[in-house]
This record gives sequence, C-alpha cells and structure tokens, in this order.
Amino acid sequence: MAKQDKETYDSYEKDVYDNPPAGPMGVHRGARSAASRAMPYVIVIIVALLAGLLFWGVYSGEINNLKMPWSSQESPTTSSTEKSKSGESKSKSQADSDSASGNKTDASNADSSTDSQQNDQNADQNADQADNATAQQVVNTGTEVRVVNATNITGYAQSKADVLVQAGYTSVSASNPTGNVPSQTVVWYQNETDKATAENVAQTLGISNVQQSDGLVTPIVVVLLD
Repeated sequence: MAKQDKETYDSYEKDVYDNPPAGPMGVHRGARSAASRAMPYVIVIIVALLAGLLFWGVYSGEINNLKMPWSSQESPTTSSTEKSKSGESKSKSQADSDSASGNKTDASNADSSTDSQQNDQNADQNADQADNATAQQVVNTGTEVRVVNATNITGYAQSKADVLVQAGYTSVSASNPTGNVPSQTVVWYQNETDKATAENVAQTLGISNVQQSDGLVTPIVVVLLD
C-alpha cells in the first residue's frame, strides 16, 4: 500500500514543459559545423596578415604610393596644378632667357655703335691728317723767299734768286747777312706748311740742308756759304 502511494513523474499531469521543442536549448548546444569552428582562426590569420602588410608599408615607404579610392579624383587636379606650375616656371625661365638675350643684344648693338663712332672719328682724323699732309706737300711758288749771300762772291745771291725766278717763284729777293750766319749753306722755313716749298727751293738750288726755324722775317730764307 505504501509503495503505491509514492509520487512519481507519471503521477503529475502533462503540461507544455513536458513537450520541449526539438534541438539544443540553453547551455546544451548541439554540434557545430567545421566552417563555423574554423572561422575564428581564419579571422586571426587575416588580421595578422593585414598588420604585417601595414608594418611593411610603413617601414619601406610604399604606403605613400598607395592610392585610396577617395583620392583618385584629386590626383588629376593635383597633376594639372603641377603641370600648370611647371608651365609657368618654364615660361618665366624662357622670358628671363629672352630678356637676357635682349640685354646682350642691346649691349652688343651699343658696343657696335660705339665702335662705329670711334671708326668714324678715326676716319675723320685720318682725313684731316691726309688733308694736312696734302697741304704740306703743295709747293707754293708765290711764297716770299729771301736769298742771303754769306760769301765773298759779289752777286752770288742774286744769281741764285734768278734761278728761283726761272723755276717759277714770283717773290724772291737777294740780300746780305745782318746777323749771325750758320756754319753751312741751309734753307730755313718758318711754318710746317712751308716745308714742301722750302724743300723744292733747296732742290732747285742744289742744297741738301733744310731746317725749320723760328723768328724768320720771311717764310723761307736761303743762306749761301759756298
């Protein structure tokens, strides 16, 4: 009798808790698939690889060459800006070069102009010298010539004066010495313009000594000593 009065699991009325849903519940889970068990290891390996690549990129500097998707649109603008700056730099350099060439050309033209002016001045001076030389070489038979007789021969100065008249001289006079006389026969002339005439007088009279002298009364003086 006592055994039959003992309460067991079957003594109670069945309820919703006596029919649980199929499958694992609570802390009691069923077996997991191989892919789900391997997923944490795969994630750890991927993170380790990414960390290694990041460290290598920073250490080697290759990370600077890495182009991000959001920087792809800025690159052409930057490239265009750099090209524009490069073009401006080249234009400025070319302008400086052209300016330097222009300055050099101007300096060269100025030097050429200066050289041309100097050449013109030298040509004018040479022309003046040539004119003076021509004037000096002209024999003027109308120049006054005085023949002085410093010998003891009477009429000797007049005879030489007649030779000059016959040669074409129109203003010749003969006289005796009034002061000191040279040591030898000489033809004196006062100005450089009378040099050619004095030399012609000396050649006409057979005299080789021709000298320039200051303080003469007449442009050309012939002193006869032999």
